[in-house]
Amino acid sequence: MIDCTSEVEQGKRFAFGQNWQKFSRLVDEDRIAAARESLVAALGTGDLTGRAFLDIGCGSGLFSLAAHQLGAKVHSFDYDPDAVATTKQLRDRYAPGSDWRVEQGSVLDSTLVSRLGQFDIVYSWGVLHHTGAMWEALDTACRLVAPGGLLYVSIYNDQGLRSRVWRGVKRTYNSSGPLARRLLVAGSGLYLRTPQKAVTLLKSVTTGRRPAGGEDRRARGMSARYDLIDWVGGYPFEVAAPEEVFRLGRRHGLELRHLKTCGGGLGCNEYVFAAITDHDSVQTSPAARSVTAAA
Repeated sequence: MIDCTSEVEQGKRFAFGQNWQKFSRLVDEDRIAAARESLVAALGTGDLTGRAFLDIGCGSGLFSLAAHQLGAKVHSFDYDPDAVATTKQLRDRYAPGSDWRVEQGSVLDSTLVSRLGQFDIVYSWGVLHHTGAMWEALDTACRLVAPGGLLYVSIYNDQGLRSRVWRGVKRTYNSSGPLARRLLVAGSGLYLRTPQKAVTLLKSVTTGRRPAGGEDRRARGMSARYDLIDWVGGYPFEVAAPEEVFRLGRRHGLELRHLKTCGGGLGCNEYVFAAITDHDSVQTSPAARSVTAAA
């Protein structure tokens, strides 16, 4: 079976873990706080005490850390060994001696999935569309949610032709050399942002220095610089319309509790589903549900 490192070397996969390693140098208390706040806003609670939290595709480990600090019992895994190493470093820095478990593995590995069990919260932000088998991965994520639990995922929005063009850009990036990659990042940065912001961001990408004045900070504690590189290189790449995700959730008995869209444009749609029990169906009122949209 082909592994992550071989796929990266063959140009079939972006080196997500290497990008996360570089991002992890920016992690500080402010970014951790922003990550916690985004979890609280989407999940509707700031108390995860004792709840089992699964982070599928943990990346830098930032959101696993946020969940741990909110009281959750965290299990993180990632297909990319560099991401696993980065997450372990973050855990050892901020939560030494904790029961936070980190391992390497793929959500497409049935042996791994079969021994995981179910979790109160299954979290996978911007990951499943990079597996090469998005619908299988999303189906598996749904099955890992315990009765009464939550599924929090984000999936790239389907923009039709534009999505197919971006898939071509990403495929080209991963099969190209360093110069072509820099040009693709630069061109994409100019296309995606206003001229002033693009110039600031591109200086950061090319020099390796963070922008002055906090321009590199994004929502959820992320980085504009490393998000851009991740966007241009992020391959494999699949997309989904919201209604397709809704249908899959319903097949697993999941009810939508929170939706934040990218306004029909570029980026991810964010979903929180609840695994409804008979008790929930009686007790939960429409007013308790959060469905939001962002342009």
